This record gives sequence, C-alpha cells and structure tokens, in this order.
Amino acid sequence: MSRLWEKGLPLEARVLQYTAGEDHVLDARLVAYDVRASIAHAEMLLQQDLIGQSDCAAIVAGLNGLLADFEAGQWQIQLEDEDVHTALETRLTQRIGEAGGRVHLGRSRNDQVLTALRLYLLDATKDVSGSVKSLCGALDELARQDGEIALPGTTHMQHAMPSTVALWSEGYKEAFTDAIDGLAAARRRLDKNPLGSAAGYGTPGLPIDREATTAALGFSETQNPVTAVQLSRGKAESGLLFELTLLMQDLGRLATDLLLYYTQEFSYVELPAELTTGSSIMPQKRNPDVLELVRAAAGTVQACLSECLLLTSKLPSGFQRDLQRMKPPVFRAIDLSIESVEIMAFLIGKVRFLPDNIVMSPDLTAAEEAYQIVLAEGISFRDAYRRVAQRLASANKPEPR
Repeated sequence: MSRLWEKGLPLEARVLQYTAGEDHVLDARLVAYDVRASIAHAEMLLQQDLIGQSDCAAIVAGLNGLLADFEAGQWQIQLEDEDVHTALETRLTQRIGEAGGRVHLGRSRNDQVLTALRLYLLDATKDVSGSVKSLCGALDELARQDGEIALPGTTHMQHAMPSTVALWSEGYKEAFTDAIDGLAAARRRLDKNPLGSAAGYGTPGLPIDREATTAALGFSETQNPVTAVQLSRGKAESGLLFELTLLMQDLGRLATDLLLYYTQEFSYVELPAELTTGSSIMPQKRNPDVLELVRAAAGTVQACLSECLLLTSKLPSGFQRDLQRMKPPVFRAIDLSIESVEIMAFLIGKVRFLPDNIVMSPDLTAAEEAYQIVLAEGISFRDAYRRVAQRLASANKPEPR
C-alpha cells in the first residue's frame, strides 16, 4: 500500500514500523474527532467555492458512513495506514472516488492531528471532571453516614487535635472540587482552533475561512498567527497532565490514609471482602490492592507529565516528528486518572468506619483548653499554652519507684 504523501517512492518496512509506532492503535479514539473536523473543513471549502456542492455532499456522507462502519467494527486502522488521517482519507477515496481527494485542500496532517487531539482532549477533561464529581458525591455520602464519628487529627504522623470523619472527608472533597476547577482552567489552551494553519505557515494564495471552522467545531477562538500553532504543541497537553497530576496526588493521599486506617494497628475502617484480594500463601490475608495501585497511579501520571515536558524541551520552531510520541503519555494519564477516580468512588461508597476502634486520647483537646483559658482569664495565648503544657507534663510524668 502506498500512503498518500509518498510520491510513489518505496518505504522500507522497518522504517514504517518504527515511524508509525503505536499511532495506528492509539488513533482509534480519534476517528470520530477527525471525521468531525474533516466535515467542518469540507463545508468551509464549499462556502469558499473551493469545492463543489456534490463533492462536499459526497465527502460528508462518505465520512459519516466510515464512522458508522468503524463503530460497528467493520474496519480498523492498520499499520499500513500509519494513522487515523490516512486511514480515513484512503477509505473515503475508495468509497466516493475522486471527490475524496479534495478534502485535504488547505490543511496538513500537522493541523489535522492537532485539531482532532484538541477536540478529544476537550471531551476528556469533561469525562475526568464527571468522574471526580462522582467521587465528591461518594465523599458526601460517607460524611452523611459516618460524619459524626470522631477521628484523631494528626500532624507529623502524631495525634494532634480532634477531628471527625466529616471533617476528613470534606477536606478531600474540597481538594477534588479544586481539581475540577483546575481541569476547567486547562481547557484554555485546548480551546483554540489550529485547523487551517496547515504545516505551520498557513495556506498562501488559498482563500480559506478559519473562523468558519472555529465556529463549526465549537472552539472559543482561532489560534493566530499560524506560526503559533506548532509552537503551542505540548503546552495544552502538559497543562492538562499537570492538573491530572495534582488530582492524582490528592487521590493517592486519600488512598494512603485509608491504607493506614485499614491496618491492624489502626483498624479504623473495614472493607468488604469483594474489594480486597487474597494471598497466594497466607490463608488469613485480605489485601487492599486497589488502594495500593491507586497510590502508585499518582506516580505514573506524574511520569506522563514529565515525559510530555521533556519531549518538547528545546525543540526548534515548526513541526518536529518528536511530537508524535506525546500521544502515549497523554492517553495513558487520562485513562489511568479516570479509572483510578472511578474505582476510588466505588470503594468510598463501601468503606465503613469502626468507632469502637478509634481511641481519642484526652490530650487531643490541649489547644482547645488553652483557648478556653484565654477566653476565661484574658491572659495571652502563650501564657495559657505554657500552663496547659506544664499540666500535661506533670500528668504524664512517671511515678517514682
């Protein structure tokens, strides 16, 4: 099979294998977005009298048919296709004839892939946010159900001040609500239309209308100048991965708390047997593997961010093929974040706190005692602090033998 841009020259199979990489597999999630962008592009070409009505109608019908066939499992992107864009255009031309070759007028794979990616990533941020909202709902329900149960608040891994399950869960809920806000902010760089920038230098002499595709695709603005598009590669992706990293760090901390609470030494919580795994050697063991893997996922997502940042570090202006390697870490981080948040929401809905196992030592109220002395006697907090500290030291002093 000769790819559309190879000018009839042969390509060594090993070169194709290496340069295509995982794209023919990864691009499956971009088919619907590339179809959507290609239809918007074709309709713009029609509006600009760059293609005819019949050709445009054939292109739109052909692309919609290919999408339906793809979703029905009737075709897949093959290594020989290299990527989603070639797979679609090749099959479109086979389906509708010469009109299929007109769809690429005024665009390049460089702006084509970035358009499909941004449309996908805009949807992905909504998907992640939806999962986080479900987690917040699970934390709300936990606070409603077990919220009045007392918990020792800790600092430096030591008991510090009194807390409750409600305070604990609501603290995490605020963190995850903030993550939703962060994901919304990450959309700013994604919400710019790159289509029509072509290979990074526009379409000299061709009267395309980039504002038309911006409106058709629902982008908030057209990215200008055209030379800015390739310079922006990696920024929106890294911005999203940064927000996912922060989200996953909070999720990992939540997992760590629950792992501690589940130990025999704490025994603050119980997990249903169906949420834990058995040991291959120890009959008595039930292991909280889900929580451990969620905790590890935070590191994986952060590594995806680092990989993305390193790929774009010190690249010159214009398109560079290095950017192809950005898809795997971006997709991996999105998928892992959604999976981890969703499994944690499910687990939070099943966890139960065990108040009989939670010991609240009297000295947890030391700070409150100092406050009460200040309010009652009008002395400084430092004087009240010292008085309480001395009382506690005397009370905890061992009796002489």
